[in-house]
Order: sequence, then C-alpha cells, then structure tokens
Amino acid sequence: MSTALQWFKSTYSGSEGGECLEVAATPQHIHIRDSKHTPEDAPTLQVTPATWTAFTKFAAR
Repeated sequence: MSTALQWFKSTYSGSEGGECLEVAATPQHIHIRDSKHTPEDAPTLQVTPATWTAFTKFAAR
C-alpha cells in the first residue's frame, strides 16, 4: 500500500506562493520539489536523510 507524501514549505515562504521549495520525508528519502509546479507535474529530487542534513548544515552557515 502506498502512502501519499505530506509536503511542507518553509515558514519563511510568503503566502503569495510560487517561489519556494517544498519537502516531504520518508524514512529512506527526503523529497524536494519546486512549488511553481502543480503536484501532478512537479519533478522531484530525492536525497538521503544524511545528505539533507549535510546540506542544511552547510546552508545555515
């Protein structure tokens, strides 16, 4: 049985939409998509949780 991903965007994103990233997590992957696309046609990038953690630590510097 497949469970739909629950997508979240940053609390820093404005309510106007259109220019933010959304993320969803499973135990195996962090899924990333651009909110400009509709959910049905949005290409997604999948990375491991370890890769996501390293990225967010780097970006927070």
